Amino acid sequence: MSEHHAQITVNAPVHQVYSLFTHFNDFPKFMSFVKEVTYHDTQRSHWVAQVTGTHEWDAVNEHWIPDQQIGWRSTSGLENHGLVKFASRGPAQTFVDVYLSYTPPAGVLGKAAEQLGVSNHFDTVLQQDLEHFAQMVSQAPPGALDPMQSHYLFHSDSSVAQGKATEQQRASMSNDPMMKQSSLQQRSETIDYEQQQAELKRQQHEGLQQQQRELETAAAQRQHEALRQQAERNANETTHPRETFTPEVEPDPIHNTIGGRNASMERTAFGDQDSQTQRYPQHHQDPMLSRNPQKKSDEATASEIEVDSPWRNSMYGPSSQGNAQTRPESEPPTER
Repeated sequence: MSEHHAQITVNAPVHQVYSLFTHFNDFPKFMSFVKEVTYHDTQRSHWVAQVTGTHEWDAVNEHWIPDQQIGWRSTSGLENHGLVKFASRGPAQTFVDVYLSYTPPAGVLGKAAEQLGVSNHFDTVLQQDLEHFAQMVSQAPPGALDPMQSHYLFHSDSSVAQGKATEQQRASMSNDPMMKQSSLQQRSETIDYEQQQAELKRQQHEGLQQQQRELETAAAQRQHEALRQQAERNANETTHPRETFTPEVEPDPIHNTIGGRNASMERTAFGDQDSQTQRYPQHHQDPMLSRNPQKKSDEATASEIEVDSPWRNSMYGPSSQGNAQTRPESEPPTER
């Protein structure tokens, strides 16, 4: 038997992907190599496919596990069997694995054809139709479980659109309530409306993005201009230093001189708090007494008593102070 394998990741929950794949009768509406799938009952179906010729077979379902896998095997016609596995890759993604095996028809000639490249061609066709299935799911509304709700049905490469569907397939579709002319017209109108809404939403999104880009561009230009102006000011100040303006004020001879009371104003937190007050009237006196003058007593101090001496008396005569102290007369004046 010739064995083939294809796989794809579908952007939808596993339950939705599983449910859409089990609608075999809708395969010709979006697949290209399946021309007919009609049901005998809930377990048996008839298939017609075109891959290097037209081939038919009857199949029976087997090994079905909800949301996990589906299988089949042929009971007549082209001998084949297959298995499709579904694996969840998260809340909105499903990995689909397809395994298919068949016995090439025409015996030795069929085997020779497989060796000449028919097998590779079948792999290509199988992968393409699996991609058509993924497109069908992606264009269905969220949570849709019927392929007729997808906008991708009857696309230009499908068997129905190309007129390759069999008479039995077209008869089956005519019995489908969703394939009536009124239903198809309503479906077409719904698709047009949804496409218009999607286009309007896309345009609004692009408009918001364009507005955001314009705001960012304007902000970048303003920042660039501000930086350029600052750079020019810095260059001008380097070339021509800015002169500080100092008002001409006549200095106060006491408070505003270098050694005056305001000398520490710029070098301390609060300056000289007493700098603007008038000096103490006795500032010319002893600094230890000028702020707290002492009252003079009636008694003279030792520095204020004039003492007579022989030398003074010989030069200037006796002192007129009544309380002056004199030396005894027996002591002669000291000569120099």
